[in-house]
Amino acid sequence: MFRSIDPKQLKENVFTLLDDDWTLITAGTGDRCNTMTASWGGLGFLWRVPMATIYVRPQRYTYEFLERSPMFTLSFFGDGWREQLALCGAASGRDTDKFAACGFHVGLAGPDAPYIEEARLVLVCKKRYWQDLDPAHMDAAALAEYPAQDYHRMYLGEITDVLVKE
Repeated sequence: MFRSIDPKQLKENVFTLLDDDWTLITAGTGDRCNTMTASWGGLGFLWRVPMATIYVRPQRYTYEFLERSPMFTLSFFGDGWREQLALCGAASGRDTDKFAACGFHVGLAGPDAPYIEEARLVLVCKKRYWQDLDPAHMDAAALAEYPAQDYHRMYLGEITDVLVKE
């Protein structure tokens, strides 16, 4: 069972959440959605609202869902889920039913906001902005992350709800 809290009540370390624990980005509808593992992103404030920033390469299947959907969610897990998170980062939803393979169940925080029910924390986000990363603005270290020149698209999502597992 989840309860909703104000984003300012969140007491998590954003660096640990993203870099160490990872997250699942989920987009689509309850009937048709996809999820992928991410460790790049950020949380903060922009335009006077709490925001989540995510980065997704265009070849990822979740990209297609993000492009069509006005919402996305970020699901964070406790210990014991690393194998499932690794699979969601390595397998494509085009070829694999990641939800079945991981034993995940889809919950809905709205018609266009699917999330993973097994998570301990979910950020529900309304897509407010997107932009492709421009290699002309990258230093050499950043460019080295893109040998295939498959630059991420950045999405900014207003955090409209925070769900914590009780």
